[in-house]
Amino acid sequence: MMQGLLSLIQWLSPAFPTGGFAYSHGLETAISDGLVPDAAALRQWLTDVLEFGAGRQDAILLVQALRNDDHAALDCLARALQPSAERLTETLDQGSAFARTVGEMTGRALPARCLPIAVGEAAAALGLPVAQVVALYLHAFASNLTSVAMRFMPLGQEAGQGVLASLHPVIDTMATEAVTLTLDDLGSSAIGADLSAMAHETMYVRIFRT
Repeated sequence: MMQGLLSLIQWLSPAFPTGGFAYSHGLETAISDGLVPDAAALRQWLTDVLEFGAGRQDAILLVQALRNDDHAALDCLARALQPSAERLTETLDQGSAFARTVGEMTGRALPARCLPIAVGEAAAALGLPVAQVVALYLHAFASNLTSVAMRFMPLGQEAGQGVLASLHPVIDTMATEAVTLTLDDLGSSAIGADLSAMAHETMYVRIFRT
């Protein structure tokens, strides 16, 4: 069990080559537009994305990928649920890189999938509690976006880490809830984040891809 947990932590760490550092999930646009000017606004933006946007949606898809074998069908659904070409590129690029690297490490044939499906397909073999996998996935998601904010806005390391720590109860609650949900509960209402991701390509100066 401990080896499986360590493997998952490695797979979801910033050092794992999924290219997550190159994406901001629309946060760069939101910062540029003045929608996220400080730590308090960042915490609210991240909470909304986790509870009502891609965080919740990915958590439900991840649970299904951990429990079910029809990963091809789940991947088709995950692709169809993406609200824009930018978001589809983000999840496919990261998921493809994740599957490729885990496959090379483990000798398993892991096809390119959207990120939550790729993680679920790979992590199912680890035998870890589903809620634990979801919590670590959501923490990695929030951690990456916090890192984006620390690089793109005047937000010090202590403030950034404080924001991330304040999200732990949110992540814990979401992981516990996700194991009780089904595909019928899928949906997203984080419209601001989705619009920011779509507007990203028109930014005059940008660091991240979406």
